[in-house]
Amino acid sequence: MLITLEETVALINEGKILHIAADESLLDKLPKGKWIGGTTPYFIGEEGGIYTKEKLFVNEIGVAEDIRVAVYGKYNIFQIVEECYDNGLTMLIIPYGSQVAAKYAKEAPEVEELLMHPVIGWISGLSLDGTGEARVYDGTTGKYYTDRAVAMYLKLPEGKTAMVNMINIFSDDKTDPIIRFNENDLSVEKCSVNGQEINFAEYIEKKGIDTKMPLVADYNGSYINTSIKSIENGRVNFYASVFRNIDYRFATDVGDYAAEFRKRIDAAEAHAPVFSCNCILNYLYGDLNGKKIPPYAGPVTFGEVAYQLINQTLVYCEILG
Repeated sequence: MLITLEETVALINEGKILHIAADESLLDKLPKGKWIGGTTPYFIGEEGGIYTKEKLFVNEIGVAEDIRVAVYGKYNIFQIVEECYDNGLTMLIIPYGSQVAAKYAKEAPEVEELLMHPVIGWISGLSLDGTGEARVYDGTTGKYYTDRAVAMYLKLPEGKTAMVNMINIFSDDKTDPIIRFNENDLSVEKCSVNGQEINFAEYIEKKGIDTKMPLVADYNGSYINTSIKSIENGRVNFYASVFRNIDYRFATDVGDYAAEFRKRIDAAEAHAPVFSCNCILNYLYGDLNGKKIPPYAGPVTFGEVAYQLINQTLVYCEILG
C-alpha cells in the first residue's frame, strides 16, 4: 500500500514487521524498527503505476512469527543460505550498480543451497533522470548502505509455506539461432551463434534486433530473461548476468505489451501476494504508468530476485497453508 510518511512511522512505532520502498528523502526520516527498505520513486499502486517521492510503499508482513535482519557485502552475500529459518522466507534488497549486486548476479545460479529456501527481493534504484542514489536500509539499526545487501529473515508459523513465483511475458522462437557465452558476465564482447564465434554487438546490429526484447533461456521449463542495458565500444552490457553453457535466444516480440501482461496475470490466479515487484523495463516498455495490475502492487525495480537475479519480470510471493 502507498501511504504517507506519518502513517509509515505509526506502523513502525506499533512494532509491525514491514518491507518499505520509497525515495531516500522519506526513508531517511523513518525511526528504527522491524523493517528493511530500498530506494525507488516508481511503484505499482492500488490505483496503478505511479512516480512519486511523496509516499512510501509498505508491505506489512503480519504472518511472520519472528524476524532477523542482516547486512552482507560481496564477500559474504551467500551466507544468506546459512542463516535463514528452516520454515521461512528471505527478503533481499541489493543496491543497483553495487559490487554485491554484480556478485549475486554472476554467482547465485551456481549456489544450489539457494533453491532450498524461498528467497525473493529486488534491486533498489533511483530516478531515471539521474537524481538520487540507490540505497538499502536496515531499519533495525537505522543505517543505510550503497554497497551492501540487506536481508530480512521471516519465520513462518507451522503449516505455512512461502511460494515464490514470477510472471514473464516472454518466450522464444525455437527456430531462431542458439546464442551461447563463454563465461558468467554482465558485459560481453564475443558470443557463439550456432557454434560460430562472433562479435555480439555486431550480430545485434546486423540482424536489426530490438534490444527492448531480452535474451531468454529455458531453465527446466521456466523462461528466465536477461535484458540488455546498453551497447558501447563493441560490448553488450546486461542488467543481469549471462551464463556459460546456457542456450539463449532473443525473445519474440509480444506486440501489445500491456495486454500480454494482463493475460498472464489473469492466468496466474494469485490472490493475496505478501510481496510483489515489477521491473522498470516493464514499467517503461509496457507503459504501466497509471495502469492497474491487481492483485500485484509494489516497487518498480532495477532487477528482481526470485532465488537468482532476473529482469523484465514480475515476481511475487504468496503464503500458503
